Amino acid sequence: MSVEVRPLGVQCNIRCQYCYQNPQRDAGNQERLYDLELIKDAVRVEGGPFSLFGGEPLLVPSRDLEDLWAWGFERFGRNGVQTNGSLIRDEHIELFKRYRVNVGISIDGPDELNDVRWNGTLERTREATRRTEQAIERLCTEGIVPSLIITLHRGNALPPRLARLCAWVQYLEARGVRSVRLHLLESESAAIRERYGLTAAENIEALAAFRRLEKGLRHLRIDLFRDMRNMLLGRDQEVTCIWTGCDPYTTAAVRGIEGHGQRSNCGRTNKDGIDYGKADMVGRERYLALYQTPQEENGCRGCRFFLMCKGNCPGTAVDGDWRNRTEHCEVWKSVYETIEAELIGQGQTPLSVHPIRAELERTHLEAWAGGSRTTMAAELKKRQPASKPAVPIAELFSAIRSDLEKLKRCAPKR
Repeated sequence: MSVEVRPLGVQCNIRCQYCYQNPQRDAGNQERLYDLELIKDAVRVEGGPFSLFGGEPLLVPSRDLEDLWAWGFERFGRNGVQTNGSLIRDEHIELFKRYRVNVGISIDGPDELNDVRWNGTLERTREATRRTEQAIERLCTEGIVPSLIITLHRGNALPPRLARLCAWVQYLEARGVRSVRLHLLESESAAIRERYGLTAAENIEALAAFRRLEKGLRHLRIDLFRDMRNMLLGRDQEVTCIWTGCDPYTTAAVRGIEGHGQRSNCGRTNKDGIDYGKADMVGRERYLALYQTPQEENGCRGCRFFLMCKGNCPGTAVDGDWRNRTEHCEVWKSVYETIEAELIGQGQTPLSVHPIRAELERTHLEAWAGGSRTTMAAELKKRQPASKPAVPIAELFSAIRSDLEKLKRCAPKR
């Protein structure tokens, strides 16, 4: 679970052309004011720790950032922030250090590869990108190594820019970066999707290039591929939320807190510019329906990767309708097939082709229909044979001595 505090809602200093939050901005649904005490009260209810989010959270004045982070550090021992990085200054660096702030930066690559993260004019856009790149360098130098989120699109993931993007990630590993998250483009604008969206084949090739890259890296990991491998092996305890079956009306993985303490959901599920409040109950209707709905009707029936994908994030559903499976189905199937083949080649049996798969699907469906949830890891653990308790070494030696004495008494006399 991630507690995301958004004091200024979706307000941002730049305007990424593909941003999934643009419908809220276009509708004028942006926070202008906030109340720190109400925010803290809401964090107490959620249980924290929390990460500052946006829009762009560094638009919040430094004195209020320090207030929140000092409180968060005292209460939870750590903090977080997700930023585009272009506003990071010396005072932020000091706050990051003082209050143990984990920094995540959203950037799609160096120079022109980041142009889709628009800032009004090309000159201002390139300047904002330059500041973000400088911030990454500074953070690495200061020992506050950030994680990165990179969105793949036509501006950075087609040849020859794809090769440059991979080389840049390789350079970042040398600077100390250890974690990169890849996103496929999500936008509510048909014009933006037409202009910047990759085809399924192009997304598959871009992800294949990153898989090849990762195999040559020593330390940096791309969580997307780690998660997909873990899902195929039934290790779904700690994977990214897009694989776990999210209810768009009460996103379990994202517990949003807005400027006056109101609870909200993950912004990827907002499709009409309204940041709806969080529902009190979790529903699994989407997954019960997807399991039964034919693939030609935007469902998942018969897909051997259903438990590993579950139709993926409802925010990426076909036609923006959460009842459908993800529009990236072809891409994820291709990647799963590749990892599946690798696992089989290594002598492992992925759950997608394991005889137990049907039973696991049944137990998941029963749990969802009953209003609860389960995990593959929990179900597999139930089916493991109970291990015998270890025998203390003293008892073992005593038993050996007893057996030797019996053998002596039974031995024939000469």
